[in-house]
Amino acid sequence: MLQILQLLVRIEWEKFKVGTSFFVPCLDHKAVADYIGKETERLRFKVLCKPVIERHRYGLRVWRLE
Repeated sequence: MLQILQLLVRIEWEKFKVGTSFFVPCLDHKAVADYIGKETERLRFKVLCKPVIERHRYGLRVWRLE
């Protein structure tokens, strides 16, 4: 599980299908990207992570490519 500002964030990897994406609100997008990179490598998912601003919130958008 990912923890952001003492809140646990559960990512349902089994529901993360090719062509979909999710947004994680965070200020330290590098740490979140590192966590997601390790998890997706373990699961053998190919993803693209980009820091973005959505609805006036900083965060990380993650797309599953393969």
